[in-house]
Amino acid sequence: MIISNGWYDKDYVEKYTTGFDKLKEYVQPFTPEWAYGITTINPNLIRDTAKEMANASPAVIIHPGRHVTWYGDDTQRSRAIAILNALLGSWGRRGGFYLPELKEIPEYPHPPFPPVNKSWRDILGDQYPFAELPLANAIVDGSIPGNLKDFQYRGWIVNGSNLNMTMPDTRKTLEAIQQLELLVVIDTMPMEITGWADVILPECTYLERYDVLRNDHNREPVIALRMPAAEPKYDTKPDWWIAKELAGKMGLGKYFDWKTFDEFLDYKLKRMDSSLEEMKKTGVKKYERQSGDLYFSADNPPVFDTPSGKIELYSSQLEQAGFDPMPRYTPHEEPPEGFYRLIYGRTQSHTFSRTSNNPNLAAIMQENKVWVNPKVAANWQLKEGQEVWLKNQDGSTTNFPARVRITERIRWDSVYIVHGFGHTSSQLTRAFGKGVSDSALITKVLLDPVMGGTGMRGNFVTFLTENPDKEVKA
Repeated sequence: MIISNGWYDKDYVEKYTTGFDKLKEYVQPFTPEWAYGITTINPNLIRDTAKEMANASPAVIIHPGRHVTWYGDDTQRSRAIAILNALLGSWGRRGGFYLPELKEIPEYPHPPFPPVNKSWRDILGDQYPFAELPLANAIVDGSIPGNLKDFQYRGWIVNGSNLNMTMPDTRKTLEAIQQLELLVVIDTMPMEITGWADVILPECTYLERYDVLRNDHNREPVIALRMPAAEPKYDTKPDWWIAKELAGKMGLGKYFDWKTFDEFLDYKLKRMDSSLEEMKKTGVKKYERQSGDLYFSADNPPVFDTPSGKIELYSSQLEQAGFDPMPRYTPHEEPPEGFYRLIYGRTQSHTFSRTSNNPNLAAIMQENKVWVNPKVAANWQLKEGQEVWLKNQDGSTTNFPARVRITERIRWDSVYIVHGFGHTSSQLTRAFGKGVSDSALITKVLLDPVMGGTGMRGNFVTFLTENPDKEVKA
């Protein structure tokens, strides 16, 4: 519609993109009426929104959000969002996406790292060719005998992640854990994962330790220091101490050739026109930009990380790898009769599942509720605050009940729960048995073939109004 009505930035598209003619032909069938049949959003509202964005361009940002893996076709959806930003001319333009800059932080001297004999990429082979980081789901699969040819992971070091609650398909995660020869867990507090550990290395919290310098992409380069506000409690240690001690015992101390972390940080800061003493007082240090203007200009032309050096509306890289060069829409499976799509998310009160046992935060929110549309609640004769258990399409049932929240803020074909509750470890005295775990209900994982992201919104749940008498071994 933006293309057919000529609402796109013609000069920008001509100058900075390739493949526009192919995109123009490709999108012709995708009208607001076509979108209405999928989204139920009024076609006129879609047109009005598109026109409003076009009127404001290039001061427009269509942002994909933080959590971007949903249905296994997430690369193409994210590409569609990026293309829309390009049509509106917002990449590298004032009011749109500026060009960030990062401050280079010098390395503390250490010998060259030895070459890696086998990496996660060797193990995956040609799967997920555009994955840039190791895939947690592939490591879980690779820990179960027979899943990978001539290879099996034998040990894990899990640092600050309660895998039992964060990985989809809890049963598979536990199956993989039981095949390991060694599981080391580094965490600041007891969790379900610590109950499975062979070795626990207790880490102090962020308020009790130094961390590496924070260095983010910003309008101007900025570094920040996280420093301890209190002494570590109990027998806990900072992560740098754990790494340095382990390295020393393994004969790798030469890679950590400093006595204290103060020395490590001060070395870096003094080569950045600062010092640890200064950063203790200021906390943050800002630097002048060195890479030119915040936006594209004749003196600051863009160079995009593509074969053509331009924004490729038709992706030659995807095409060469055997994928759709255009962001093709994939219809998603609909909920079966009597089931509803499981949507999960976060709350402002907690950090994932890690803080649900914190006394102060638990006082604010001690359990999650299941959001139910009023039409659905009426059909099931559900009442506000009523306890229900959830069962998914594969028969997995929640260990504990959740209270119903009746609200127009969720669609009639979906339910919503906050992630991070339904803990099964009785050591978590405040969180045990409070609310339900979304991870336990996510047994169907939709893998993106391009980059391997785990889409977890293809799971459906129904309500059980009576206790299924599921025994919980705490």
